[in-house]
Amino acid sequence: MSDEVHFLHTASTREKVSIALERSGHFGLTLGMIVHFKELTGIDIKETLTHNLDLKGKRLLNYLTTVCVHKSKRFHQTYARLQRMRGQQSGCSEEVKEMLLLLLSYFDEKEESMFFHVDDTCLAEEVELGQVPLTPTIIVCGQSCYSSTRYMLSLDRNLVNTNISSFISALWLMFGSYYCFNIHYPSELASTLEFLQRISLIMSGVKAKQGLCVDS
Repeated sequence: MSDEVHFLHTASTREKVSIALERSGHFGLTLGMIVHFKELTGIDIKETLTHNLDLKGKRLLNYLTTVCVHKSKRFHQTYARLQRMRGQQSGCSEEVKEMLLLLLSYFDEKEESMFFHVDDTCLAEEVELGQVPLTPTIIVCGQSCYSSTRYMLSLDRNLVNTNISSFISALWLMFGSYYCFNIHYPSELASTLEFLQRISLIMSGVKAKQGLCVDS
């Protein structure tokens, strides 16, 4: 393990973020996260997550919208709300957004624990970081994930990336932050994140919540 990776596993989160940004800047930190994650796990997080979500995401979304949608009133209401928000938009990225938001509802976990919404014209210095969770959080620039064309990533209430152009990029950066900065999944998101880890990164040692299984 390199000295830099060792540091990322021993220093406090705030120290790690501050020093990583000072050394590399936002762009360098993004590239460094890919390298660190591969050194830690042997997996190229960007390529693997994108490929596996494309491979399995549609099947999971179909299961959620045809089987799970009838199992609880709350889940059905979430599905109807997301359909209104999504409108006529289509494509892999839109399906991943819907899949993730439905997974949060399926596991009875809150969107606001993973996403923090700001105006679509919000500048980085205008984000009210005091209201953002301490854990890795995707800042959505817009009223919803569907309408947003720009995202940011917050870690320990520090903006570590202020110009993420795609939802899938924001997702793998969020995942990478948990590993590269040695942060445990928060209890309020654990089921969703553990399940996503299992289907998108093919990493063992994590059990998904019983009752939801998507094989390749």
